Amino acid sequence: MQWGSFVAIGDSFTEGLDDPGPNGQFRGWADRTAERIAAINPGLRYANVAIRGKLLGEIVAEQVPLVGTLHPDLVTFCGGGNDLIMPSADPDSLAELYESAVSELRAGGSEVVIFTGFDTRDTPVLRRVRGKVATYNAHLRAIADRYDCRVVDLWSMRVLQDRRMWSEDRLHLTPEGHHRVALRTCEVLGVPVEEDWALPLPEEPPLTWVTQRRGDLHWARAHLVPWLGRTIRGVSTGDNLQPKRPELIELVDSDR
Repeated sequence: MQWGSFVAIGDSFTEGLDDPGPNGQFRGWADRTAERIAAINPGLRYANVAIRGKLLGEIVAEQVPLVGTLHPDLVTFCGGGNDLIMPSADPDSLAELYESAVSELRAGGSEVVIFTGFDTRDTPVLRRVRGKVATYNAHLRAIADRYDCRVVDLWSMRVLQDRRMWSEDRLHLTPEGHHRVALRTCEVLGVPVEEDWALPLPEEPPLTWVTQRRGDLHWARAHLVPWLGRTIRGVSTGDNLQPKRPELIELVDSDR
């Protein structure tokens, strides 16, 4: 665990939506993981160049070369989720692009941590892409074997099937969800933690069928329809945004 530097690349998941931080930016699992690494490895330099809405091709074209200029010891790489929800998505082609990026990152000397996709079984609409996500995940595991990467298996995290782990848009984790992913990431990295990421939340009364359908209708109007509109127009929520932490700098108390 003698990492002196850590760079996180990806999309909104890695940027940290919807986990508000104390400095007005989103925090997220990556920042939380960096904080835990820094606790046992003082002086850790950390950068997070992930930007919401980015497709895998954009991550590979824009963020991977930036990693090459920073030469970090550790890189976390999660991408492809925004692509897979597109009707025309091809998980095989996406995996080839992902592998090219991993090859470049490993050639640069960085240790790479790969993240699988979530299981969308219980998510309305998104459950239709479950097969594509599973195929993509199988490719990611094969890539991890070929390039000696660690894997954070989000698919197997059953605790994330709890709706309370997800924000209203059903696409981004709540602070508790990010907390659990950070714990799982630390486990994969061998960073000691005192909590169990798999511990279920306290039971709550099940929602009635009517309440669930009302929730689905609200979600479709408030989130699905606007997303479809942006997709048709070729607009992204990350357009014109800059990375929240583009340089490798030490974590300070105000970051926590």
